[in-house]
Amino acid sequence: MADTNRTAAPQATLSPLDGVAMIIGIVVGIGIFKTPSLVAANVGSETAFIALWLVGGLITLAGAMVYAELGARYPSAGGEYTFLDRGLGRNVALLFAWGRISIIQTGAIAAVAFVFGDYAQAVQPLGRYGVAIYAVAALLAMTAVNLRGTQLGKTAQNLLSGLTLVVILLIMLAAVLLAPEQPPTPPASNETGSAAGGAAGLAMVFILLTYGGWNEAAYISADVRNGRRNMIRVLLLGTLAITAIYLLTNLAYLHVLGFEAMRNSHAVAADVMQLAAGDTGALLLSLTVCLAALSTLNASIFTGARVYFALGSDLPALRALGAWDPDGNHPRRAMLIQSGVALLLIVFGAMQRDGFLAIVEYTAPAFWLFMLLVGISYFMLRRRLGGPRLLSPPLYPLVPGLFCAACAYLVYASLMHTGLGALVGVAVLLAGVPLIALARRRSALMPAE
Repeated sequence: MADTNRTAAPQATLSPLDGVAMIIGIVVGIGIFKTPSLVAANVGSETAFIALWLVGGLITLAGAMVYAELGARYPSAGGEYTFLDRGLGRNVALLFAWGRISIIQTGAIAAVAFVFGDYAQAVQPLGRYGVAIYAVAALLAMTAVNLRGTQLGKTAQNLLSGLTLVVILLIMLAAVLLAPEQPPTPPASNETGSAAGGAAGLAMVFILLTYGGWNEAAYISADVRNGRRNMIRVLLLGTLAITAIYLLTNLAYLHVLGFEAMRNSHAVAADVMQLAAGDTGALLLSLTVCLAALSTLNASIFTGARVYFALGSDLPALRALGAWDPDGNHPRRAMLIQSGVALLLIVFGAMQRDGFLAIVEYTAPAFWLFMLLVGISYFMLRRRLGGPRLLSPPLYPLVPGLFCAACAYLVYASLMHTGLGALVGVAVLLAGVPLIALARRRSALMPAE
């Protein structure tokens, strides 16, 4: 069995619809219930508010076009690891693999698990440590689903994504039809003028955080049938659908609450549902967030472990880490390790005052740094390699340039506007440098097979 696992590889079993469901499941999760009021607090008008959400969608689409070309040209379970390896070299790719294992993906999984815990605790409290208990339970449950194999993982994702979208649409409809036509509007705060004058950049940080996760599609490019062609459809259709969902949701928020009420809200979706349906609406919202968190958690576990396969293929010393299970068509051992690291981060977060915020700060700098490096890799590969190009000439270099500029700004913002967690994340990333050197040295001494 060990030899079979060593030589096994991903089988293309996902349809384009499955891929789109994965993207929607990862992206349309917790953010749309948390960030709109933060965005509104940093802009001066409804028009600017909606315009920035549209700009965020365009930046996401620009990134999706870059990833679509890279994914179509290099379909691989390694995703961004493969792009960085080909564009900037093995050392950068290995540093990314370390960052993804220790910070980015495991941190994202832990953060989503905390959100599930927060809202499940609101529905049925379990005492002082209820949030952490729910978070661990959700992580273990979704890991168990994915350990059963790719088929069950994708079926669960399609179901969770579909239910999440249906419930979000029903909430929007209820909000528009049931809420009072003219809700009470609090007076404008004294910060309105300053917000209008120049906090759009901070608003974009929150918006792009809410759009984040679409890049996980890179890790299923080897799982999608006819990946060289269908990855373009998966990424473009997925990002367009997400942009439409976010615009419609924010328009519904504005319709029900009004702009000033949104700016002063601490839980915009909860306020909308409280107006629309009272306590029943608030309960429905909590259940919806739990459902969305499970959808995001399942997709993140599914895609996250794929990079271990590519890493094990490149470094003989880590070959066991990337073993592929042909029966389940997934990297079983890697999934267990990934969930183990995420479990440790949940324990760490549970000891902080705000576990979710601590984990977000921990992951942000590394996430945006490697997104920027993928954009740079795209330029390097496009210049170096011939063959068909999927972006039309008039859009080059504007589209990938916009993507890189946005990533560079967010690297800066994630370091300047966050707390100690960001510095801890940077320290963990740098700790990977000697570990990578050791693994490469051991791999060079191992006999080739």
